[in-house]
Amino acid sequence: MTTTVLLTLVGLALVDSTSFGTLGVPLVMMLASDRRQVGRMIIYLATITLFYFLVGVALMLGLSALLENFGDVFQSRTFLWVQLVVGVGLFLLSWRFDSKKQKKQWEPRLGGPGTMVSLALTMGVVEVATMAPYLAAIGIMTASGLTPMQWGPVLAGYVLVMVLPPLALMAGRGLAGDRLEPKLAKLRDWILRNAASMVGWTLAIVGFLIARDAAARLFGWLQ
Repeated sequence: MTTTVLLTLVGLALVDSTSFGTLGVPLVMMLASDRRQVGRMIIYLATITLFYFLVGVALMLGLSALLENFGDVFQSRTFLWVQLVVGVGLFLLSWRFDSKKQKKQWEPRLGGPGTMVSLALTMGVVEVATMAPYLAAIGIMTASGLTPMQWGPVLAGYVLVMVLPPLALMAGRGLAGDRLEPKLAKLRDWILRNAASMVGWTLAIVGFLIARDAAARLFGWLQ
């Protein structure tokens, strides 16, 4: 795996870490619950992390099977040009998302451990199909020809990076006490208010990274 590919995966994981399911819901949960009830947020994050990892494994195995039969196609210049067009298309599509057009905001319903597992699975199912960074990362790892012994740890590291921000905020809240509450509340409100715009930014960043990866392999940049 080249440095370029590794940095691209790290960038995609950081973008994924700002999704509503991995950051917005934990923030709402953090501010709505007592500090002593951090267990349910851990249950939520552990469930959604495991969910994304298993989905990633399933996708990697499925794409690996395709790669064995059509590997030359994924490495062809035609496929790379298609990838480049898709990346540019996602970037252009991002301009259509605007939070100002949203008529209402949605907030998750919190509860016990069972509710947290159900909420995590629901958010995972709802978001996984629209999580362009994650799907792009799976495609990049597959195209890189990694073996299961190689992509397994990389995939595990990817999903762990996705949940680092809420864990860091939870640790910061514990250390800073009430001083961090107003800032967390503002961040929570901002995420709820700008959910659509965040999707747009995500598509723009993913489109750029996909196009950049294709251009790098087409024209020999940053190898």
